Parts: sequence; C-alpha cells; structure tokens
Amino acid sequence: MTTGTATPAPARAGRREWLGVVVLALPTLLVSVDLSVLFLALPRMSADLRPSATDQLWILDVYGLMLASFLIPMGVLGDRTGRRRLLLAGAAVFGAASVWAAWAGGPGALIAARTAMGVAAATLAPSSLALINGMFPDPKQRSAAVAVWMSCFMGGSIVGPIVGGTMLAAFWWGSIFLLAVPIIGLLLVTGPLLLPESRGSTEGRLDPVSAALAPAALLPVMYSVTEGARDGWDPGPVFAGLTGLVLGVVFWRRQSRSSHPVLDPALFRNRTYRSALVLSVSGGAIQGGALLMANLYLQSVAGLSPLSAGLWMIPATLAMVAGIMAGTGAGRALRPAHVTAAGLLLSAAGYLMVTGVGTGTGVPVLLIAGFAVAMAGIGPGIGLGYGMMLGSVPPEKAGAGSATVEAGGQFGVATGIAVLGSVGAAAYRDHLRVPAGTPALAADAARDGITGAVAVTRHSSAAWAGGLSESARHAFTAGLHSVAAVGAVLFLVLAGFVLVALRHVPPVGAADPRGERRGPPQ
Repeated sequence: MTTGTATPAPARAGRREWLGVVVLALPTLLVSVDLSVLFLALPRMSADLRPSATDQLWILDVYGLMLASFLIPMGVLGDRTGRRRLLLAGAAVFGAASVWAAWAGGPGALIAARTAMGVAAATLAPSSLALINGMFPDPKQRSAAVAVWMSCFMGGSIVGPIVGGTMLAAFWWGSIFLLAVPIIGLLLVTGPLLLPESRGSTEGRLDPVSAALAPAALLPVMYSVTEGARDGWDPGPVFAGLTGLVLGVVFWRRQSRSSHPVLDPALFRNRTYRSALVLSVSGGAIQGGALLMANLYLQSVAGLSPLSAGLWMIPATLAMVAGIMAGTGAGRALRPAHVTAAGLLLSAAGYLMVTGVGTGTGVPVLLIAGFAVAMAGIGPGIGLGYGMMLGSVPPEKAGAGSATVEAGGQFGVATGIAVLGSVGAAAYRDHLRVPAGTPALAADAARDGITGAVAVTRHSSAAWAGGLSESARHAFTAGLHSVAAVGAVLFLVLAGFVLVALRHVPPVGAADPRGERRGPPQ
C-alpha cells in the first residue's frame, strides 16, 4: 500500500492581510466609478468646453480603451518590477491625471488626461489581484478576499452615480474627477505599511517589442468593436479591427517562439485557467449587450432621465454583489462548476423575465427584477472564476494571468455590445413601421435607432410624430426581447460548458482522503 505524506495546510492570513484587502479595494473602486460617472457630467462639461461630436466620443471612450489595451503589459510589468511598486506608481499617476482632468481647459486636454487615467488604471487591477494571491495562500481565504475585491468593483457603479450626482449639484463638472484624490492619498499612505512587495520571475530580459505589440493589437480591436456597434461597420472600424487581428497574430507567434515571453502560452494549456478565461469573456459578452439595451430602454421607452436610469439599475448591481458573496461561500462545500452552472441557469431565468417587458412609461418593474435575478446568477461565476484563475497560475505569473482574464472580460463586454446590439438593431428595424406622411429625414433618423426616433418626435406636434414614437417604442421593445431571449440561450450553453470544462475542480480548499491539500487545479 502506498501512503502519502500529508502536506501542511497553507498559512492563514491575519488582520494585516485583511486590512490590506481593504486598501486594495480602494483603487478597484476608483476604476469602476470612473467608468460610469462621466456620463452624468457630460451635459455641463459640453456646455463649458464645447467639444465637437467626435471629441465627446473620445472623451467618453478613451479611458475604457486604454484600460483594456494596457492590462496585459501592465500585469507583466508588475510581475517583473514589483506589484506593490507598480500599484502605488499607477495610483499616483491616476491621481495626478484626475486633477488634470478636473481643471482641463479644453477638449484636447481632457482627452489627454483621460488617456493617462486609462493607462494608469490598467496597473491597478492586475497588481491588486496578484498581491491578493500572495497575501492569501489559503484557498478559502483567497476566495473570500477575491469576493470582497470584486464586490468593491461592482460597488463603484453604485457609488459613482450617487456621489457624482451630489457633487455636480454643488460644484462644477470637474469636481467628479477629484473623487479620486483623497482615495489615492489614503492608498499611498497605507499601501507601504500594509501591502507586502511581491514579484515574479525576473529571469531573462523583457522583450520591448512584445510589450508594445500587446496594446498595439488590443487597442484597434477594442476601438473597432466599440465604434462598429455604435456607428455601424464603416471602413474605419473594419480596417482598425483587421489591423489589430494581424498584430495579434504577430504577437502570439512571437510569444510562442520566445524563451521568455511577455504572455506565456503555457497559461492557456492549463485547463482551469483556459476555462476561467472563456467564462470571463462569455459572461461579459452576454451582460454587455443586454445591459446596453436595458439602459436605452429605461431612457428612450420608459422615459427616465440618465441619472434615474442609472439609479434603477442599482438593484441589479446589489444582486450581483450578493451573488458573488453567496457563490463564494457555496463553493467551499460544493464543486465550483455546480455552483457556477446553477447561477447561470438563474441568469437565464432572469433574461426570460425580461422578454415579458412591455412598452409603458414609468419604472418597468419586470425589467429591473429580471436583471436583478440575472446579475445575482452570474455573481458566483465571477467570484469563483477569479479564484480558480488565481489558484491555477504560477505565483510568479499571477499579474500577467489576472490581467489577461481582466482584458478578456473587457473585450467580452465590447463584443457583446457589438453582437447582441446588432441582434437588437435588426429586430428594431424589422418591427419599425413609419407612418404615412413622415418626412424623409425623420424617417431615416428613426430607422437609425430609438434615440433618433426620440430626437425627431420629442418636440413635434405633427400628426406623424405620435405614431412614429409609438412604433419606435414597440420596435425597440421587440429588440430588447430578442436580445434577452438570445442571452438566455447563451447562458444555458455557458452553463453546460462550465459543467463539462470545470468538473475536475474540487470545492475551494478541499482535501483528498489522505488529508493532502490539493494543489492548483490543472
């Protein structure tokens, strides 16, 4: 008989490490807040700076584009130079760029400041997750720490509209950017005291060509799907997307041949990591397109203001936070695949609820309830997915590994907006009926989308306006139903994938019959 030698349980984290998680949650909160709060300030900012339509788009989009494009190189940089060092440096740049944005004197300055903020924000998430991985060697504690970290990220979308709206009521539009300053100050003071420095392998020289190719490939692809979903697939977005794909192939081939790659292809041979990445990309895609349609519905069909629409989506965010925490607890007793798949089935049920939403004005209770159910269901996959990802990568590559999953999630959201948005747009055009007598320009605006229909009918008393408005509202609701139905099916497919691809992963921190604690799943 062969007997195994029981390995000692990993060291458990103490009060200092848990205080460190609170510190790490601060920059995460900032990233989330800054993704949403600018929408509230856009009208007053536009009246002050008078940006062109193109300037407005870049002011809104450049932050997210830079964030997604620089996640991977920043994750690798943190692994090599020190995660705490990169976190604090990035936070300092983020704070300085926020002050710059607050007092920007023109559209160009604001775009430049938002660009710097996006690049700096890309240092925060991978560094934070890599530090958590080192601070919490015990799998159960690590999963709880990741759940707290993720919940704070989701909480930013709640804090942003509330605090931002309050500040805009009392101060000028630039004050929303100063939200970051006291949080950054607290992080810079407490980070060196509570966060240990950690780094991965420094073996070999960092390949500067590969480090530049990563954002050079991601940026045009993200730009392509963002612009294509919003303005149509004109030659510009198509060319940008093809350029990014070509550069991506060049980047991948270079990594495959390098003895010290920036992004190690061996990561993708790890079954657990690969499956967690698919879960992140797919979950982001299914959420992204449906949430865009929901926000447009709340404003253009239900007639709510942008602020009211954002506030009425808070229940869905709170439900996701609850799902993350509940799923993390359940994952200690049950296999993560079973918990995640059960949550995804709940998400499918939530989307099916959305297919019953009508066209009435006011607060659409069914839509809000449906999205709350759906977001609660996807919460376990988020919390457990990140935990499985961190447990499956070598500690020295935790920054690069977490950055890749983060970038995958951002890419998934953008792709979902493009693909599911196209499904909704096709259903909208198919159901739209333009009343007789509608001017050609008004008809064309309505065919472009619900926002165009609202713009040409809102202040018109002509006979055709009422009919066109009603038809557009019904057509958009039909598009929302189509997107929700497709999303429900995709959630079911994703649940099946999770049950198969992650069936080998044991409950978090499980030990085998011999008392040996299981290592990272493969």
